[in-house]
Amino acid sequence: MSPFLSSFLLPFCLFSFFSFSFSSKPSHKVYIVYLGEHTGSYAAEEIQENHHGLLFSVKNSEEEARRSILYSYKNSINGFVALLSDEEAEILSAREEVISAYPSEAKWAPHTTRSWEFLTDYEGLNQRGFGFLENDWQPSKANHGKDVIVGMLDSGIWPESKSFSDEGFDPVPARWRGICETGQSFKASLCNRKIIGARYYIKSYEAYYGSLNTSYSYRSPRDGDGHGTHTSSTVAGRSVSNVSALGGFAYGTVSGGAPLARLAVYKVCWPIPGPNPNIENTCFEADMLAAIDDAIGDGVDVLSISIGSIGDPPTFSKDGIAVGALHAAKREIVVVCSAGNSGPKPATVSNLVPWIITVGASSIDRAFTAEIKLGNNVIVTGQTVTPYQLEGKDYPLIYAGDAAIAGTAANLTGQCLPNSLSPEKVKGKIVLCFRGTGLRAEKGQEVKRAGGAAIILGNAIANGNEVPVDAHVLPGAGVSASDATKILIYINSSSNPTASLGRARTVNGIKPSPSMAQFSSRGPNVLEPNILKPDITAPGLNILAAWSESSSPTKLGNDKRKVKYNIISGTSMSCPHVSATAVLLKSIYPHWSSSAIRSAMMTTATLNNAQGGPLMNGDGTTGGPFDFGSGHVRPIHAADPGLVYEASYQDYLLFMCASTGVQMDFYYPCPKDPPLPYALNYPSVAVSRLNGTVSIFRTVTNVAQGKSQYRVSVDNPNGISVQISPKSLKFNDVGEKKSFKIVLKDKGTVMRGNGTYVSGSYTWNDGVHLVRSPIVVSFG
Repeated sequence: MSPFLSSFLLPFCLFSFFSFSFSSKPSHKVYIVYLGEHTGSYAAEEIQENHHGLLFSVKNSEEEARRSILYSYKNSINGFVALLSDEEAEILSAREEVISAYPSEAKWAPHTTRSWEFLTDYEGLNQRGFGFLENDWQPSKANHGKDVIVGMLDSGIWPESKSFSDEGFDPVPARWRGICETGQSFKASLCNRKIIGARYYIKSYEAYYGSLNTSYSYRSPRDGDGHGTHTSSTVAGRSVSNVSALGGFAYGTVSGGAPLARLAVYKVCWPIPGPNPNIENTCFEADMLAAIDDAIGDGVDVLSISIGSIGDPPTFSKDGIAVGALHAAKREIVVVCSAGNSGPKPATVSNLVPWIITVGASSIDRAFTAEIKLGNNVIVTGQTVTPYQLEGKDYPLIYAGDAAIAGTAANLTGQCLPNSLSPEKVKGKIVLCFRGTGLRAEKGQEVKRAGGAAIILGNAIANGNEVPVDAHVLPGAGVSASDATKILIYINSSSNPTASLGRARTVNGIKPSPSMAQFSSRGPNVLEPNILKPDITAPGLNILAAWSESSSPTKLGNDKRKVKYNIISGTSMSCPHVSATAVLLKSIYPHWSSSAIRSAMMTTATLNNAQGGPLMNGDGTTGGPFDFGSGHVRPIHAADPGLVYEASYQDYLLFMCASTGVQMDFYYPCPKDPPLPYALNYPSVAVSRLNGTVSIFRTVTNVAQGKSQYRVSVDNPNGISVQISPKSLKFNDVGEKKSFKIVLKDKGTVMRGNGTYVSGSYTWNDGVHLVRSPIVVSFG
């Protein structure tokens, strides 16, 4: 490596990635060799030559070195991805200019309309001029996100969708430096003034799985799955009228949150080979890091990443999304990620670093109701978006557990797993199945295979009353856990159980709403409990958006139906709602820092539902900070937060020193005693294992016009005394900063136990703005 180039490296730690075998050299794996950050202006060829030279030092020939390299990161991130033996990686790690070389170990996957209309109605403050719909008659300071560039890391895009029309758009902003990469069924002409860039990243995927099977996905930015098209249109889709899901459900006008924003597509997720590759996608860290590096170089303003780790999250310094996002944060690019779909189990939230906005999922006020009438005249209300209907008569009703074939595991007999039902027992009947193991739509497919007339899909207890809807391949409906139990009791108590299934319809105005989705991953933060995660929640249950026309609404291999718009659920759907809000804020305040935008959303979030009651969980319990973070996003309020909490790149480096002991930048060595993690100037406060008294300092920046004076109020956590000084902050100018001290004291009045947490909050109020921060404390 050139001494001139290496002298400018800002060292970072390496991340671990999937360990995979190389067919011709079984001992070789994919490694990322991480060298830091580019701080000078170097030609891409020079950077790549330096990477080749470093790799050549452990290879037998220059040709072998060039053949082994998969990626050479050239924009912000300095490093490369290559096929290495463990011995070669160890030799490279020992070199002075190399920070680390790690094999890949962690897999990642996507976390898989009315939602924006609901948000504006929910706030009840449209008069403040922060509209969302493209044809909204009200003036909008955000101008619908015009010319803000949002980068989408996902499964690609279906460019022909009307949601991505560029009609009426101005020329592409001159600051844009990206490209439109061509490939299978994707010509350069498919990019336009709306989709201004498109790339795809597959090298790490193919190093693991071999060549892509193009029967299931496109070797191009084109989306063969639907997930990426859905998230992209939720962020920035145009306003399209006369839209509905299959069967005419959710009919109306659909729009993204920032319909005049520009889209840059980075396809990083691909199908997992297997019996049904349409169902699951995987996203490799090395591919995602290459995409983030290009997105930074291309000039995006916001990155929306509905992807998270599978299983235990990787440590911060070995988390590709986290470290790539740190590079983005240094350039004030807002990075928004999904929290995960592993709830309601505690400590399952992913994307845990403080420079990422981590989003949970909640419901909106829409349902797709279908009446189920049992033979005892009891009526149960289910939900469905299947276009198929039963005749208006009673059908025999059977529990799947009573129709399972011999050999089905006892704990799985009611699950309707593939090839588990006896056609002799099921034919012509409505079958009650339960969620738990397997895919919801696949359970319907199994009932159809066995000759069943319809499916009633019952929630497990953990799913509570929240019913994600599916476009089943036969008539059917989903029901809550309590209603599923009611139906099962009826079946067991009747010698001839029957039921009828009525026609489904779209119903708006469901109360109470919103509520937290049970699938949304919960806190606390398992890697750093002194940072509260998730940060915020947004709509993610039964969201209608654009879809890939090469993918069926269920994504099942035998489902040949095609749709232009589809309804799906997940924190993958809530993430783009917050990404769009960030786009709108970026449009209003182009010079705001990424941390100011995060703070504006968090401190203006609400703890109440649209009816004024507390935000509830899907199981009927009252929600808390580990469910929804600071609360439910309110985009209109976020446009006028009053005060913001800002954190710099250097603050994040100090956080890493304290949290992990890792020096992330050559020019910023870790001090001997770095500030503790909870000292980061974050919009929420989390203190783990409080024992006695702790003092925390925070600084707020005034972003409101005119002079103001704020006074603080405190909602003390149970057993904790919270003292804030000073109790009043006076501001004369925009941009003025004021600091204050928070003293938390354990009063010793709460019973201790493993995992005992208490929560409260403090709020700054000037009579116009309420700037609220949650407080979460566990005891030592």
